[in-house]
Amino acid sequence: MITQSRLKKVLEYDSESGVFIWKVSHKRIRAGKVAGNVHKNTGYVQITIDAIWHSAHRLAFLYMTGAFPEKYTDHINGVRHDNRWRNLRPVTSSENSRNKVMSKNNTSGITGVSWEKKAGKWRSLIYFDGQQQFLGYFDHLFEAAAARRSAELKHDYHPNHGRIAFGSRENRRPISNRANLTARIGIKRIPG
Repeated sequence: MITQSRLKKVLEYDSESGVFIWKVSHKRIRAGKVAGNVHKNTGYVQITIDAIWHSAHRLAFLYMTGAFPEKYTDHINGVRHDNRWRNLRPVTSSENSRNKVMSKNNTSGITGVSWEKKAGKWRSLIYFDGQQQFLGYFDHLFEAAAARRSAELKHDYHPNHGRIAFGSRENRRPISNRANLTARIGIKRIPG
């Protein structure tokens, strides 16, 4: 396993940019060049040191604190290749699951809220401690969204949870009222 002293011998970490720079040259590596590549499947930056692949976000913890995080590392803004120190935090599996982007299969525009055809209403759910909790059926999307948000606050979900994937213009517009909410997800008239 790599140590902090070995890491600091071969790489320099810029905590403001989140970038690792090689301090030494060997084979195809040149001192002064950016270290690592973004993995095409995971989106995480991977760096090879002494023939072993390492995730850059975990190396950032080793570099800054002298130890790897005990469990997981959360990218607060959800961008897996953004390894700025202020964007990283150590978390448990449960905490990490409470800071996810909205699923690409989401059709309501709100994480944990879906249209239930049989009931003819909006259904609101939340997961906590590995268990699904039913929050209720609602006549209006706004009510289901409010129930979900209330449960997120109660269960200490990260404020970024359920955000639209990074880079979307939609992610920068606040949901301040029902009209904005329905406009964001493209609903002209809410069923019910």
